[in-house]
Amino acid sequence: MSALYPTLCAMQQGFVSPYSLGRPQTSNPKTNWPTPRQARPDLYLAYSVVDDTKGKAKKLSAEAAKEFELASQKAQSKTGNIELYSGKYYAACTLGGLLACGPTHTSMTPLDLVKTRRQIDSKLYSGNFQAWGHIYRTEGVRGIFTGWGPTFVGYSFQGAFKYGWYEYFKKTYADLAGPEAAHKHRTALYLGASASAEFLADLALCPFEAVKVRMQGAIPSPYKGTMDGISQITAKEGLAGLYKGLYPLWARQIPYTMMKFASFETIVEMIYARLPGSKNDYSKAAQTGVSFAGGYMAGILCAIVSHPADVMVSKLNANRKAGEAFGAVLSRIYSEIGFRGLWNGLPVRIVMIGSLTGMQWMIYDYFKIFLGLPTTGGSGPVEKK
Repeated sequence: MSALYPTLCAMQQGFVSPYSLGRPQTSNPKTNWPTPRQARPDLYLAYSVVDDTKGKAKKLSAEAAKEFELASQKAQSKTGNIELYSGKYYAACTLGGLLACGPTHTSMTPLDLVKTRRQIDSKLYSGNFQAWGHIYRTEGVRGIFTGWGPTFVGYSFQGAFKYGWYEYFKKTYADLAGPEAAHKHRTALYLGASASAEFLADLALCPFEAVKVRMQGAIPSPYKGTMDGISQITAKEGLAGLYKGLYPLWARQIPYTMMKFASFETIVEMIYARLPGSKNDYSKAAQTGVSFAGGYMAGILCAIVSHPADVMVSKLNANRKAGEAFGAVLSRIYSEIGFRGLWNGLPVRIVMIGSLTGMQWMIYDYFKIFLGLPTTGGSGPVEKK
């Protein structure tokens, strides 16, 4: 016998809302209907576009992750299993440092150019955008990237030696101290290892830094390129001309690198300590995200600590007279600029170094993941036997 009134299912089919079509039916009919305050996506084009973009981004991300895994497996099959702290391991860290530092420093050449010129002459430009506009009008796009050649070569060498030697000295000093003492005094270990590594890395960087500063500080640039700059300096001043800024470079880079590595290791350890679970519970993308965040925060501290020496390096390479003693030139420069002048260009350098350091640690750890190695930092306490 047929019902006197239509069933609830029949009424839903007859009066169904257009934006509920395609939704799965549940045992509770009320759940198939939107709430009074629920938005209707079909009425908002921007919502649909954003939602569609998010879906495509997730799909591309999944495909990229899959390709990365395939490439990583292929690379690991060729290199074989890389044992920690072996010769292969240190070679991989050296290559990772090269890839992390050379391209990132080169990408910051426009910022570095303005910073260097403002350090040499603080009245030259009124601001960064005014400086880039003036350089573009007078020197063209090529002028904005003045000094990219020695930057790329010099910081590629420096990054390779810095990261490779850091991993070596960190392991060596930890073995000398013993597991428990190394963990207890790990900050001192990071400081010592990074200082030793940077001392050696600056020997490779110094000639190219001298060419870069002179190319960027003079208007127009006196050199056609990196090799032309090296040949002209050595012809006039000998090999010592390439290393006359070594002491200020050490004074800038060693504290910078000590802060860079020690603060990064400490910040990453603090981040993982405040997150639920352990470091190994998180995906590779999450770990490299932590590396970028830790690196950016460490970079801000690095910029502040090393900035006065950075100003001195720029001034010394541009204004040191032939035969002038190191102490005499420092006294002369300081008498000209004063204490306040030691901080010229600091905001620009904070942005530059923060971004640089974050990207460098992210690239370095991504490369280690690519080769099947663990990321840097976040290690737990040593277990007592």
